Order: sequence, then C-alpha cells, then structure tokens
Amino acid sequence: MWKILLPVDGSESALNAVKHVVETARARDDVAVTLLYVHLEPVRFGAVAAAQEAPNIAEVEKKFAEPALAEASKLLIEAKVRYEREVHIAEDVAPMIAKRAEELDSDAIVMGTHGGGPLARALLGSTAMKVVHLAKAPVTLVK
Repeated sequence: MWKILLPVDGSESALNAVKHVVETARARDDVAVTLLYVHLEPVRFGAVAAAQEAPNIAEVEKKFAEPALAEASKLLIEAKVRYEREVHIAEDVAPMIAKRAEELDSDAIVMGTHGGGPLARALLGSTAMKVVHLAKAPVTLVK
C-alpha cells in the first residue's frame, strides 16, 4: 500500500495537490490517502484566556474543516481513491503535518504551496517549506 498524506486548506493549490494525487492513484492501484486538515489553535492573552473556551474538534470540523475538505473529498470519491479524513488542532500547522506523516508511516506527503502571500512568507516562512524541512517522508509541493 502506497500511503500518501494530503494536507488541505481549501486553497486552489491544495485542490491542485488533490488532483495530482488522483493522477498518481490512476497510475497505481495501491494508493491510500489520509486527507488532513489542521486548524491553528487560537492565541490567548492574559485574562482573555480564562474567558475563552478551547476550541472543540467538532466545532472546528463543522465551521472550518468541512468547507476545506468537501471539494477534496469529492475529487477523491469521483476518482475512487481510498481515503480517510482527519482534523487536528495545533499551535503550528507544519509540525503537525510532519508528525502525522511519521505516525501514519506515510510514504509521501503531497501538498499545495498556497500561503499568505509574499510578505507573510518572507516574515513567517511558508508552511510548505517548514514541512519539507521537518518531514522524514518525501514531500511533493504542487502549485
């Protein structure tokens, strides 16, 4: 079984990564995909932390993950690609992606390159580039 971790965020480049995985699956009949959505844990400051409740996975999935996962799921279903969905909350997206890839013993990570724009990438760094540096599995970046 060729195990692919496919992180998505609802962006056009994430959907292009899904399409790339679909093409890979057409060439191989042993592909299993884990479709992953990672939501950033909210930042809390001082007294606000006491008043603010930690996000619930079910709430995050309904409000944020489902829209991001829906189109990707549709493409995988149409192509008859075997897949599972996961939603996680993390302080930083890239380490969670790398961690799940290792825990799942993924053979590859395929993800889009979408980010917050050139300024955000220059100041904060690209999630995709962080994953490339952190992951033990090969990473394919799709525009």
